[in-house]
Formats: sequence, structure tokens, C-alpha cells
Amino acid sequence: MIDLNQIGKNARESAVFMNNVATADKNRALNAMAEAIETDSKRILAANQTDMAQAAQQNYPKAMLDRLLLTPQRLADMTASIRMIAELADPVGEVEKMWRNHDQLLIGKQRVPLGVIGMIYEARPNVTTDAAALCFKAGNAVILRGGKEALAANQTLVQIMQAALVREGFPKYAVQLIEDTSRETARAFMQLNDYLDVLIPRGGAGLIQTVVQTATVPVIETGTGNCHIYIDEGAALDMSADIVVNAKCQRPSACNAAETLLIHEAVAERFLPVIEQKLSEQAVELRADQRAMAYLAKAVPATDTDFATEFLDLILAVKVVSSIDDALVHISTYGTGHSEVIISNDYHRTQRFLREVDAAAVYVNASSRFTDGGVFGFGGEIGISSQKLHARGPMGLHELTTTKYIIYGEGQIRQ
Repeated sequence: MIDLNQIGKNARESAVFMNNVATADKNRALNAMAEAIETDSKRILAANQTDMAQAAQQNYPKAMLDRLLLTPQRLADMTASIRMIAELADPVGEVEKMWRNHDQLLIGKQRVPLGVIGMIYEARPNVTTDAAALCFKAGNAVILRGGKEALAANQTLVQIMQAALVREGFPKYAVQLIEDTSRETARAFMQLNDYLDVLIPRGGAGLIQTVVQTATVPVIETGTGNCHIYIDEGAALDMSADIVVNAKCQRPSACNAAETLLIHEAVAERFLPVIEQKLSEQAVELRADQRAMAYLAKAVPATDTDFATEFLDLILAVKVVSSIDDALVHISTYGTGHSEVIISNDYHRTQRFLREVDAAAVYVNASSRFTDGGVFGFGGEIGISSQKLHARGPMGLHELTTTKYIIYGEGQIRQ
């Protein structure tokens, strides 16, 4: 087993350094990291091909292979994200408000780094660069533990970023990778209380629940995405079809892809044959309840498990509902608090949906695929939190800081 205590000690020392770095210097280092990744792109892509070959030998599902794959365009997107993070306002040092109390103390609430952040995640190599850049800009040190599926690419990316940091005068250990992907090491990492300030898991439901149940350090729980689209009576059906196809097919392996279509009985007969044809062109398998089966030619019967499943694949559960009330009950029963959509032209029902649906992101007449830190203007995200304490939704720079109170006095003593 690797020496996690030494990794933690190195991270803590780096976090102390990072706490005192000027914004301009952090931005300079981030741009250097992006440039280094571009310069060494061939080495990164070659490492990714090693990962892909091993994954193919292990017969990993298509959705995981898609998450694992790096292309020149995806690599360009990763460096663009790092540069965007460099351009964002730095939350560290920001004083949110100040006031005088009855003792005439001047009290302020100031943003400060969290300290040492641990990340446990699965196949996506882009998480490596997003997490490193966001944690770094927010003044933290980060310890990354990716999955064995992406080990070669992650090792290469972190080596390149560390070399760039050293060239710019920063500690190498501000960004570290745990290269031992064994369960024993992961479990020990989750209990590194002496060094970790917070642990963030990002991946499937199994990984997240393992971290939540095993960790002894504070955890920010990112959520699985059993996302729904509800098509209301009177909805514009052409727009509805475009949104459903995009939400399901544009990247089905993403956590913000739609997994269940709920459709009002008033439009089911007209809409379901149309959307079945459009989705069949994308090779989507439909799993439908009994009422929906009456309007579909090739669907298979759905089970309760189907409605509770994050497929991350070209599979869509379908259900006909009698009212918005039925849709809200279904989402409350099966939703995971990630992203939910209503397609409707009725103002009062859209406002009710926004008010009553308990999720991190709730949409009116738009695809759930927009739940993304980059799309929201955060430059990237370290994960999408579906919990309610500290952070919720795409977690950007502000969510990687905490606050402390600063108090100015003039000799006051408490009576």
C-alpha cells in the first residue's frame, strides 16, 4: 500500500502555500497547465488508448467506454475549461458582508479555501483536469483517486500538470494522484481524517454510496441522475420531441441525460408514435407502462426497477400520467434530486413544477443536458451535488470555499 499519510502531509503543506497565493499567480499557473496539456496532447491520447484497449478487453459497457474516451476535441474542451476557470473571479478573500454589532465591533464574513480536498471518481479523465483546476483556483490542494479504467491517462495528465506547477514556482503536491486503485487504499483514503478537509465522490450510485457509508471525513455527496421529462397537456409537441431526443441521445452516458419520459394522457396518442420513430433512429430502446404500450409499436413492458434506474445508455422508460399531480408523485418517488424537466405552455403549472419538484436543477421547456458547470458559467464542475448542505447542483469555485468571520475592534471587552 502506498503511504497515504505522506500524500496527506504533502497536500496539507501545499494547502498552506495555496492559501496565500495571489489571484494573478494562480491564473498564470492555470494557463501554464492548459498550455502544457496541449503541448503534450499526443502523449495523453496515447495513454488514453492504452486505457481504452484494456477496457475493451474487460468488455466494459458502451456507456463506460464513452466516458473513458479522449479525443482531440475532448482534450481541447478540457484545456478550454482550465482557461475559463483562470478567467473567472476568484472567490478567495471576498468579503460577503460587513456590519457593526451593538458593541461596535466591525464583523465581516470572508471566503476562504476549504483546504485539502479529496476526489474519488470513475472513468472520466476530464474530471482529473476539472477537479485540479477548480480546486487550485479556489486555493485548495487536491488529492485525486480516479478509477483503474483511466489510470494511464490520469497519471499522464497529473504528471504534466505537476511539471507545469513546478515551472511556475508552485508546490508539485498541490495536485496529487493516488495511483494505487485498490479498494483497500480507497477505504483508507476515505478515512484520512488527519489531512482531508472534505471528500467528494463522483460516479455511479454504487461508488457514491460506498463513500457515504465508509468515509469518516466530511463528504459532499454528488448524485446519480435519474432525470425525468414531463410533457404536459397542451405542450408544443415539435419542441417536446426535440428536447426528448436531445436529453436522451446527445450523450446518454452523462448523469444529466433523461432516463424517464412522463407524458400527459391528453397528448399521449399523438406524441408517443412520433417520439418512438425519432428515438428508434437513434437506436433507443423504450420500456413502457401498460398505458403507453397501447401507442408504441416496439416498446417492451417496464418494471418498477426500470423507473428507478439510471440507465446511462440508449434506454428510456415511458409512462402515461393523468395529471401533473401524477407526474409530481412519480418524480418524488423515483427521482434522485438531480435534474427534472417540464414541457408546458401553462404558466401556473410550470410555476408549480418549479416550486414543488425537489431537485438541484429544474427546467421549463429545455433539455436536462444543460446541468453542467461549464454551461452554467463556472468553467467546469467538480461534480453535481444533489444534497442540500453547503452545495447543491453543479459545484464550481464558490462551492470549493468556506467562510470565516473577521472582526475589527478598538479595544472592546465583553462585560
